[in-house]
Amino acid sequence: MQRAEDYQNERLDHLGIVAGVCQEIGLAAWLDALEPKQQRVVSYGTATVAMILNGLGFANRQLYLVPQFFENKPVAHLLGAGISADMLNDDCLGRTLDWLYAQDVTTVFAGIAHQARQRFGVKARHLHVDTTSFSVNGAYETNQENEHVIAITHGYSRDHREDLKQWMLALATTHQGDIPLFLQPLSGNSSDKESLVKVIADLHAQLRQQEPEEKTIYVSDSGLYSTANVRQLNQAGVRWVSRVPETSKEAKAAVIQAEDAWQPSADGTRSMIVQQMDLPQGPERWIVVRSVDGVKRALQTARKQADKQVDAWAKKLWHVSTKSFACREDAQQAWEQSLKGLPEWLEVSVELKSQAVFEGRGRPARDAEPSGLRWSVTSQVILNETKLLAYAQRKACFVIATNVVDEADTSNEEVISLYLEQGSVERGFRFLKDPLFLASSVFVKKPERIVALSLIMVLALLVYRLAEHRLREQLLASGQTIPNQVNKPTARPTMRWVFQCFEGIELLQIRTGTRTESVVLRLQPLHQKILSLLGPAYQQFYFFSD
Repeated sequence: MQRAEDYQNERLDHLGIVAGVCQEIGLAAWLDALEPKQQRVVSYGTATVAMILNGLGFANRQLYLVPQFFENKPVAHLLGAGISADMLNDDCLGRTLDWLYAQDVTTVFAGIAHQARQRFGVKARHLHVDTTSFSVNGAYETNQENEHVIAITHGYSRDHREDLKQWMLALATTHQGDIPLFLQPLSGNSSDKESLVKVIADLHAQLRQQEPEEKTIYVSDSGLYSTANVRQLNQAGVRWVSRVPETSKEAKAAVIQAEDAWQPSADGTRSMIVQQMDLPQGPERWIVVRSVDGVKRALQTARKQADKQVDAWAKKLWHVSTKSFACREDAQQAWEQSLKGLPEWLEVSVELKSQAVFEGRGRPARDAEPSGLRWSVTSQVILNETKLLAYAQRKACFVIATNVVDEADTSNEEVISLYLEQGSVERGFRFLKDPLFLASSVFVKKPERIVALSLIMVLALLVYRLAEHRLREQLLASGQTIPNQVNKPTARPTMRWVFQCFEGIELLQIRTGTRTESVVLRLQPLHQKILSLLGPAYQQFYFFSD
């Protein structure tokens, strides 16, 4: 008699890749080692991986809907035998968030990121540091009992949502692969001037403990740069690169000094001048930079501004021309007063005119003597193209400062490149704020759980970037490519595109009595190539031996 077969079809998609990264870095095992005597069906480490899978499922499901997300997924295959979707309920995940908060999320992430960096061979020679804000809905009253928890409050919003309360997140990513190595949740009203220097100091202490020989350079935007902050970093032995604020008198002077001494780069895309500065906080190397594209953008902006300003100043000076003055000096003074604030690239041609004044009404007699003179001003506003270009060239300049004064250690071009790659951390923020990602609606109602959720968010970013880094490195090393969105070969695919390529892959489980056979459906040669490049930790979720 033939045994009846039972079929179960579940969506695997790209989740095997996500689970593969989590397994390769030992994420669940590392977390569970912090609490070895758990008496839980779903361990804290496994629940954390489940939340990462949910976040990188790009389904925009809040945590209380995680069981719904996993309903048609091979949960036991991804998370371990005996785990089912209904076990991943909001009670399980909420307790996990509370536990993660109690472990200190910055410390937890530092340990996981260090282990991941070792296993993936990621260097920490150059790190990019920045902060951003995340808006929330709700009251979020200040917790008077716990002064250490962050304040969900109003502050400067990067998303221009000043009407909402917010919290902030400090993040540090590697120059190599945009991989996050450090996170720190901050109160919603935190200032970059205060928080960035502390973040870098804490990160520096963390890395020195993990790898004392690593000579890391920390890159940050102008929010970091101040005499007090730089002095503090110098005293701590931190090597840094930052932009000098444009409002700085010294920066303005450096730009002016550079005007007659520009040195073009080898590729001709920009010019620079290097100045060794002896400042109260210590010696620094300043590099004044002006790019060809930057000048074009600045000139385009300046022209739009100039068109409006010519009309505005013509109107303003017309009002002066309608008045008359008792003497030439009064007319001259009124004209000079009206020109205050005139842009340097506008010029005004002025003519002072006098007109005889006669007593009495009507037309004066031919031989009448004037009783006095009245003076008036006529003017014309002219745009000086040469000065407008000079203005745009100065506006296109920016000053990069570093305390690594030895060019043999880090060249001028390398310093410029490091600063321009500050987009590394900003790309991480864009990822975290993606509408399809977990953070699109921060819904948890306790500040402590928001802190824990920030850990889940950045762990998901870590997993995503590690997978992307591994695939790109393997493609480069093997000289291979895969097709991009427009079917052209690329050796630098985004993981988002790779995840989309895996859409529709299913795991079919055929149960015959006590025997279960697993078959992955719709696996194409491209999928097999990608999995082969990623390695065995990823292939195991898509290939099964008899």
